[in-house]
Amino acid sequence: MSTTPEAPVGKPQADGHGSAKPVLQVEDIHTFYGAIEALKGITIDVYEGEIVTLIGSNGAGKTTTLRSISGIVPPRKGKIVYQGRDITGVAGHEVASMGISHSPEGRRIFPRMTVLENLEMGAFTRRDAAGIRDDINRVYEMFPRLKERAKQKAGTMSGGEQQMLAMGRALMAQPTLLLLDEPSLGLAPVIVDKIYEIIREINEQGVTILLVEQNANYALDVSARGYVLETGTVALTDKSASLRTDERVKAAYLGT
Repeated sequence: MSTTPEAPVGKPQADGHGSAKPVLQVEDIHTFYGAIEALKGITIDVYEGEIVTLIGSNGAGKTTTLRSISGIVPPRKGKIVYQGRDITGVAGHEVASMGISHSPEGRRIFPRMTVLENLEMGAFTRRDAAGIRDDINRVYEMFPRLKERAKQKAGTMSGGEQQMLAMGRALMAQPTLLLLDEPSLGLAPVIVDKIYEIIREINEQGVTILLVEQNANYALDVSARGYVLETGTVALTDKSASLRTDERVKAAYLGT
């Protein structure tokens, strides 16, 4: 599926944003791993309150886009603007303290630490002890299984439980923008359904979400807009409902 990029529908006049500015603007970023150019000019916008998804095959640049935004792999060219501030090249821990949380691919929990200790690590940029306790309780309300497992070593839990923990840990930073990378990876369908129920709930509570997902059916169902990435570029962008009916997307990513 190789196409000429269409004009993004996510611009204010085209998608009901009025005169609002994006929470996140990624402008023509080029990111490298050594000499290999992984992103070749990615441009995306995310507006307050949205769920926006990035879909594409393995190697398309989805994870690298999130890693560039969160400061793990800064781009060599281009610009990343968050809430009007240029954060290009800002260190990852500083990006987290600004209100961007990243739940990474493969979950990356601390396996030898307990569930509670993992959640506390998610609040490492905070100093409000009472607020941290309140947020731990909110995470437990959202993920009751984590409360049951609070004293258990995280590495002994199931994949679904670890995914819940990774998302809960990301929420402990009180994000304005949550970056979710492949939350359904390796999970049974019944667990994926639960994870996506929680993603909707998190969004309804006011958190803007940028979602990377190889399971395009789930991603387009939960999101308002989507970007299709191919080999480090944006191949197509549209409202999610339109992408679901696009013959190229259906053939390449929806299994139809």
